[in-house]
This record gives sequence, C-alpha cells and structure tokens, in this order.
Amino acid sequence: MAAACEWKSCEETETDAYIVKFSNGVVKDAEHLDFKLFKHEDGLNPRKKNRRIVVAESDRLPYVGNNFGPGSLQCNNLCRYFVGVLDKSTMQMKVHNAQLFNMLPTIPGESAADDNKKQAETYREKVDALIEAFGTTKQKRALTSRRLNEVGNEMLHRSVAQAASNIIDRKGVEALRNEVVEAQAETTLFLPTCNTDADKAEDVYPFDCLLSAKEFNALKDVGMKFATLTPENLQEMRAEFCPQTVIRHLESLPNEAAARDRQSRCAWYLSFLIKVSRRKWLPPKFATESGCPKIIFDKVRKNFTVESFHNGLIKNTVSMSMRMKLASHCLALLLHMNNQTADLTLLHRDLSITENKMLELAKAMGLTLSRLTVIKDEGIKDEHRMASVVLPLVFCDRRVERRKRKRMN
Repeated sequence: MAAACEWKSCEETETDAYIVKFSNGVVKDAEHLDFKLFKHEDGLNPRKKNRRIVVAESDRLPYVGNNFGPGSLQCNNLCRYFVGVLDKSTMQMKVHNAQLFNMLPTIPGESAADDNKKQAETYREKVDALIEAFGTTKQKRALTSRRLNEVGNEMLHRSVAQAASNIIDRKGVEALRNEVVEAQAETTLFLPTCNTDADKAEDVYPFDCLLSAKEFNALKDVGMKFATLTPENLQEMRAEFCPQTVIRHLESLPNEAAARDRQSRCAWYLSFLIKVSRRKWLPPKFATESGCPKIIFDKVRKNFTVESFHNGLIKNTVSMSMRMKLASHCLALLLHMNNQTADLTLLHRDLSITENKMLELAKAMGLTLSRLTVIKDEGIKDEHRMASVVLPLVFCDRRVERRKRKRMN
C-alpha cells in the first residue's frame, strides 16, 4: 500500500524527536517513567543553545542522559538521525530530526563534577598501578620517591600550621601584626653605622653608635674587675680559653686611670660579644651567669639574635647572619681599642669563622688590609692579617669567581 509523505524540516517545525536507550536493560512499560526535558537557558550562544538533558524518573532510580559532555553519544556529531511519525487518520508521515540519548542511572547525592574529579584522580592511580605492575626499576624508584615526598610535604604543612597556631595563641594576632609592621619599617643593618664623610679616622665608626653613654656607664663595675686583674688572673683566663684578642689588650692596659678604665670596659664588652657569637641561642640565665648588666644584655638580645620556634618555645637564636653582624661590631670596637687598627687573624679565630669571611667583612667596611709577621715564644713566625682605617675609605665590590672544573683524562 503506497503512502504519501509530507517533508517538513526541523527548522520549520521546531520539534525534535528524542530517542533514549537505557544502559542497563530494556524498559517494558514506559508509562511508569516520568520524562522531563531541560534546555540550556542561554539561547543566543551557538554552542550552548542546543544542549539538552533528558531525565527519566522511576520508583527505584532516576536516569539522566545528555547530548554534551563526556557521557554523551558521539554518534550525534558524526551523522544525522530522522524519525518518521505516521498519522493514521490522514495517512501522512512527518519526518523529524532525532537525537539519541544514553540514559545512565544516577545515585542521589552525586554530581557530574564529582564524576569528573574522580576520573581525574583515578587516571593518576591507574598510571601508578601500571608502573607498579609493568614499570622499570627506575620508574618504580621515581614512584616511591614521589609518594614519600607527598607524605613529607603533608607532614611539613601540618607542622608549620601547628607551629603558626601556637605562636598566634601565644602572642596574639595584633602583636604579630605590629611586629611585622616594625620589621618592614626598620632596615636591618649588619654593619655598624659608618660616617663616610668623617675627617678623622675615629669618627668613621662612631664610638657612641657602638656603646651609648648610658650603656658605657653600666659597664663600670665589670670593667673595674678587668682593670684590677693580676698576671695570675690572666693566666687562669688563658687556661679557660678566654679570647686571645681580649687577653692581648688586658696584658697591655694603659697606666693612666681614665684610659685604663675605658679600655677595660671595652675589653669586657668585646669578650661578652665574642662569647655570644659562640652560642647557638641566648637564654635569659646567660646574663646572670656572666654578670652582664641588664641594659647590655637587652641590647645584645634585641640587636644580635632572632626569634625562632623550637620545641614549642620561642628562643633567641644566634644565626649565621647574626654572627657576622657580631663580627662587624667586634671589629669596629677593636678599632677604637687599638688606634684604629685591628688584628683580623686573632679575631676570626676567637669568633670561630673563616679567614675569608673575616677579610670580606673588613673589605665591606672599607678598611685597608695589610700583613704583619708575629714571632711567637718558640721562635715560630706567624703571619697575621691586619685591618686599619685609612681615609678616604675604599669599598671594593665583591667578586664572584667560578671554580674551574678539572678535566678528566
């Protein structure tokens, strides 16, 4: 029997046929399913206006299908489908544009974003599983190292977060903010204050910037003890590994009362700075043990230590940068004690730093370097490096040299 068909394109009818198929079986009674069609709200965007979502709800599970995203059928993009609808009363068939939808069961509470995230995570897990099963020894070592680094980073983040929370609980947020503002406002100088326009050598590194008048007066009692030391006392100090720089100046104290008092106070302060530089941190009890005046100890703790977190406590640590700052101030003080000349060899031995660092520090301070041959008691010659203030100061740029590699024959 022949039937007449009337062709109408989808643009004219604006009605498409949606063909659905279920991934886990065949629906026997479609009347028990509640179908809903959702369109994209942006009808002007050419990429989004044709997006559709079909939802079929049943008594057990809802089924969702769409024509976009990773779960859609790619056959809709490769070819076009048509569905003919026959009107039995007129015996005319209308052909409509059709789209196929793959209906997948959806568990309530899960979303497509969660699925994509799981797929992204499982890809790495699959690659790791392949490496464990079929990878080379080098790949397996790299996988083990990466997993250990992940565990280590996680533990580090937890420790840092715990330490930060402890400091915040201990000091408070406002106090920490004030400290940050003060640290940003003040420029930390590791070299003592230098007056490059000075006319006299003793004014290049002013003594008042190293020891104020109030601090100098606080050293009166401890300086008097150094001024009255006997040769036997000096021998005991030498046996107790007192800094050689301090011993040399105590052995040659001037006879004039005012000069002797000033030199002994500077010697005690120099000895205290050297002892601080040998320590890892500066506890409060160190002031009592060494007999240091409170104003001097507070100054040293503020200017020559940094606060660090260790075993749940905040300690004043003498870092390497602070040791170099101590060395520069010791050198400046030593210049005032010895007519603007200092023995760098004895000083770097007392401070337990290398000679190269001591020389770099003297160059950064604009001092003039020289050599001096010292003859010891046994007749052994020892070459000492000396530094002195010579006007005008000469500041040398630090030269960075690359080490040459040895050629392999």
